[in-house]
Amino acid sequence: MTRMEDFGFWLSRTFASTRAKQGQWPYVPGTYIVVDPRAPVAVTTLGSVALAAEVASNPPAGLCIVGKVETENIGIEKIIKNVLSNPAIRYFVCAGAEPPKHLTGATMLALFGNGVDERMRIVGSPGMRPVLPNTSRAEVEAFRRQVEPVDMVGCTDVAAIQAKVAELASRAPPAPVSGFLPPAGIGELEAIERIQAEGSDPRYIKLDEQGYFVITIEAGTLLVEHYSYKQKLLRIIEGTEARSIYLTIVRNGWVSKLDHACYLGKELARAELSLRQGLPFVQDGA
Repeated sequence: MTRMEDFGFWLSRTFASTRAKQGQWPYVPGTYIVVDPRAPVAVTTLGSVALAAEVASNPPAGLCIVGKVETENIGIEKIIKNVLSNPAIRYFVCAGAEPPKHLTGATMLALFGNGVDERMRIVGSPGMRPVLPNTSRAEVEAFRRQVEPVDMVGCTDVAAIQAKVAELASRAPPAPVSGFLPPAGIGELEAIERIQAEGSDPRYIKLDEQGYFVITIEAGTLLVEHYSYKQKLLRIIEGTEARSIYLTIVRNGWVSKLDHACYLGKELARAELSLRQGLPFVQDGA
């Protein structure tokens, strides 16, 4: 794992562990649609975000919850905790398109088949960072015992997914009498410090000694001009993806302040979206 990837993983782990708990099931926040909380079948549409709403429209009997999951670590942890807190769920359907590189569907199936190693890494996963740092081995094993996986990875046929849900529900065991149970340790989140974000007055922003950047789109390419504060053009970085551009800038030490790096990443992401959508782009002020 590179230093940049390691930092990104730490950041995602930190923010995932500081989310406020929900007052009712599902207790862990996420992007999902709850149909019938006491039904036995949960469905993930993996990277097919719009597919979740389509499956939930005119839902078959037996559908409990449906939603996307695009990350092979934090996203899977949320699934484990929400499923364990609802003993009525007995089947877990993995459908939809695989998120590139993350390969969440294959990772979920590897988790069911192989479990985790001593470092909480999902054995046999082809994903980039299939590690569950906020989940215990006991939770993983309880999850594997509770639900039966159903492999429909790659399937985006709404009718086929709904038919599978109905079939599974028809042979599901009776729902247990016990109710919903908040995941172990979720109460600890209430003690974590919460800070209201505040912006800074642009008049008091300390400039980056490495200079500033001007972002434009030209002929289907992102152009980033790097200037000194004497208005001298130092270099031009070009590409079609925000990630490759900001990594190039960081790797070469052309940005020295964290707030400047954050601003640059935000504007490059906006510029890439404008490029892909064919929209005009005007760089925002710092």
